[in-house]
Amino acid sequence: MPKNLVIVESPSKSKTIEKYLGKDYKVVSSKGHIRDLATSGKFGLGVDIEDHFKPNYKIIRGKKKDVDSLKKDCKSSDFIYLATDPDREGEAISYHLYEELGLTEENSKRIVFNEVTKNAVLEALKHPRKIDQDLVNSQETRRILDRIIGFRLSKLMQSKTSGSSAGRVQSVALKLIVDREREREAFKEEEYWTITAQFPEMEADLFEFNHKKIEIKNENQANQILEILDPTFVVEKVEKKEKNKYSPMPFTTSTLQQTASNKLNMNARKIMSLAQKLYEGIDIGSETVGLITYMRTDSTRLSNDFTGETLSYIQKEFGKDYVGSVKVAKKKDNVQDAHEAIRPTSIQRTPTEMKPYLSDDEFKLYRLIYYRALASLMSPAKINHTTIILENQNYQFKATGSIITFDGYLKIYKDYEDTKDKMIPSITQDQKLISEKIIKEQHFTQPPARYTEATLVKAMEELGIGRPSTYATIMGNIKDRGYVNIDQRRFIPTDIGFEVTDKLQEFFSHIINVEYTANMETNLDEIADGKIVWYETLEKFYQEFEPSVEEAFNKMEKKAPEETGENCPNCNHPLVKRKGRYGEFVACSNFPECKYIKADPKEEVIVTDCPNCDGKIIEKKSRKGKIFYGCNQYPTCKTAYWDQPTGEKCPECGNMLVEKKDKIKCSNCDFEK
Repeated sequence: MPKNLVIVESPSKSKTIEKYLGKDYKVVSSKGHIRDLATSGKFGLGVDIEDHFKPNYKIIRGKKKDVDSLKKDCKSSDFIYLATDPDREGEAISYHLYEELGLTEENSKRIVFNEVTKNAVLEALKHPRKIDQDLVNSQETRRILDRIIGFRLSKLMQSKTSGSSAGRVQSVALKLIVDREREREAFKEEEYWTITAQFPEMEADLFEFNHKKIEIKNENQANQILEILDPTFVVEKVEKKEKNKYSPMPFTTSTLQQTASNKLNMNARKIMSLAQKLYEGIDIGSETVGLITYMRTDSTRLSNDFTGETLSYIQKEFGKDYVGSVKVAKKKDNVQDAHEAIRPTSIQRTPTEMKPYLSDDEFKLYRLIYYRALASLMSPAKINHTTIILENQNYQFKATGSIITFDGYLKIYKDYEDTKDKMIPSITQDQKLISEKIIKEQHFTQPPARYTEATLVKAMEELGIGRPSTYATIMGNIKDRGYVNIDQRRFIPTDIGFEVTDKLQEFFSHIINVEYTANMETNLDEIADGKIVWYETLEKFYQEFEPSVEEAFNKMEKKAPEETGENCPNCNHPLVKRKGRYGEFVACSNFPECKYIKADPKEEVIVTDCPNCDGKIIEKKSRKGKIFYGCNQYPTCKTAYWDQPTGEKCPECGNMLVEKKDKIKCSNCDFEK
């Protein structure tokens, strides 16, 4: 039997790592989280509000078999290594495993590695440590905050609006989208005109009169200028400058999402799913190895080993002129610098060599990550910029051009940037040029653009709200809840999105806003650093939050349900659209006096005739989602069966025969056909 047990999160990662370790190790997976907050206690929050928000954890439904299997593995092992992901959430998962599996400091330790490679895993085993309780406290504080806000505000939205949920960061992200849409609605376009002089090899735009900026607001002004201008222009100034164009930093989670969205046309969920596969391990024939480092990171730092290997690779492949230097980014607020930027685990595994082992989308993302990291260590491109100022009747026109004199990092990264040569003829000062044509063109100012996934991620990162690892989930939630539609890859808020945002701002503007949410991220960072007490942050928050919730439940005006134009067949009151756990349905407006629910003929699966009335026995779902069979005339007729009726009557008692475990039995007596 193996003496050592290694527990990771992902089954695919466990298979990869087990190949690196000898027979003394067994590697198993927790398959993600094993515990979560219970739904007990006040408001079902799963915490004891009166006892410093002490959490009450329970095993996640469906995970008991996994936990029992892990306990069995632990009992048969001498030592256990908790090797979950190298971030706060991974630390919290290790903590829950430690607690639930009954581990001790004597028989277990925590290890972390930033890449799934043999060297990284073996090195991690040399440096085991205790679970970092400060990181756990930070993650659990986030979880409790999200539970409190999510449960309390979602229930409020469900009871008062057409919305179904609200969240600490989700609602702020939605507000950004709604605010942008209102900016667009309030925007008043303004007319303006441009004048362009066309020459055989270039164009020049009017930008000044008597060396002061000029604005042309209507066609009359444009025509007046055109009447004054002469076909002959004099070169007033020629300015040439060589500038360095520096390579971008290697990817963080947010910049990867932004760039892959723009350049590869992928949504955030897909990007993170593909990155997860590349991180956990790919079978490349001779071995199974993680191709990229951990994909949830705020850091742009690269390891010394990777930097040294890559700089040597650049010199060998491209020459010493292409060798750049290591750039150090200024540390921003709310940046967790626990591990590296997203990079290939080895610069020797080129995209071309890896392509046979990857799907098309995996290859596209790996290629982008590989070349971004490689480019970040290459020398800058050199570009000659030329600016020419032309004069005509005291009006100044500008023409610009640029030539790449040394491609530098663009040698391998040009596919992902728009830098191109813009040729301009060789011209000297005081030279006279004759234009072929001088044209005017009408334009209108444009409203601020709607958010795309990429621009929303960028805005959230700059504003310091949420964590990059949660952006994909947040955007998925607001789409799934019907708060936004997507048109040409841009977010457009729906009526429900406007309604939910407005109601939340009416009562929770002091909490559901950018500044408060960003400050909370700072507090979570300070908890992770051991600078503040986690439950004091929750207590301060709750003292502000709960009174606002109570006030909203009492004072928020409830939106009247939409009438369908039909009347209830039982009591003649109007039928209305309502929301339930399983979606929208039509019911009587006289609820709870009348509990009539209209069956949806599109979804009605008729099984047989009802034996007790003129109705039909149809397939239904219970509140917990379990299928049963009941009369479509409910509540007038309450005939129902847990097993599927056959339509035949029992020869002994006359009740319905049902199909149960491939046998035909009576729903009432012991008869079996």
